[in-house]
Amino acid sequence: MSDFTIAIHGGAGTILRSDMTADLEREYTDALEQALMAGYSLLEKGISSVDAVKAAVTSLEDCILFNAGRGSVFAADGSQEMDASIMDGGTLMAGAVSAVKNIKNPVELAYAVMAKSRHVMLNGQGAYEFALSQGIKTEKDDYFFSKFRYDQWKQLQGTDETALDHNVAAGDKKFGTVGAVALDKHGNIAAATSTGGMTNKKWGRIGDSPIIGAGTYANNKTCAISCTGHGEPFIRAVTAYDVSCLMEYKGHSLQEAVHIVVHDKLLKIDGEGGMIGVDAQGNVAMIFNSEGMYRGMKCSDGRNEVLIYK
Repeated sequence: MSDFTIAIHGGAGTILRSDMTADLEREYTDALEQALMAGYSLLEKGISSVDAVKAAVTSLEDCILFNAGRGSVFAADGSQEMDASIMDGGTLMAGAVSAVKNIKNPVELAYAVMAKSRHVMLNGQGAYEFALSQGIKTEKDDYFFSKFRYDQWKQLQGTDETALDHNVAAGDKKFGTVGAVALDKHGNIAAATSTGGMTNKKWGRIGDSPIIGAGTYANNKTCAISCTGHGEPFIRAVTAYDVSCLMEYKGHSLQEAVHIVVHDKLLKIDGEGGMIGVDAQGNVAMIFNSEGMYRGMKCSDGRNEVLIYK
């Protein structure tokens, strides 16, 4: 058990050692370690779990390797629409945004919705106008451009196909959502999630990441959860909240509850991906049913790891 702890993820999917160069693996590992430290250093100072998860996710959004913020994938119309959410397990307050464009750090906007509005979720142009009213930093389209993402989109442009992140080659699926969960010195837990969604998505498609209870959930009585995967099954399974329910109503541990949801409930509806979780005792779960998940944890009791593969 830990006095304080943080865990992060940078997406799950068909992540194989055989497909990874040593340099690229190091880049991913460094980015995950940097995000962990961004959150952990705040927890060390006694700052809240909400601020810690926001800092960790902001770090991941700023890294072009991950499908969130700066590294977001292209939609069918060539735009980059982003989703994010955050939840405070102590108060059950939450904020979320969906289909926002040109927002440098969507998780910052989700936090502003939680802290500075009477709402939980804002969408599209309205969310953008709220961002401007709150002084949230915006960037022009070229800030979010990466040739890698653009080439992915061009492969699918004009088709009805979509792709889940890094490589659109058949059978190579990676779900590039990013997220963080944390427990602070005051015993409060929090979760945050951010994503650029699916390459070539149409009609303003929104996945589980900004939906409280599906992609993100936090409650001091049970757990804080951030999910990554194919969003539609995660929405239908109300995945993050289901873990909390298994803990609250059936008395399962965090590890047991996450295992049931990821390896039983999700698989029954073809839900591929994973999730990270923390409870109020500092226990951590990082479980996935895909080939790999970019993930890491750092705890005040000395546990510290960054992992990619099974």
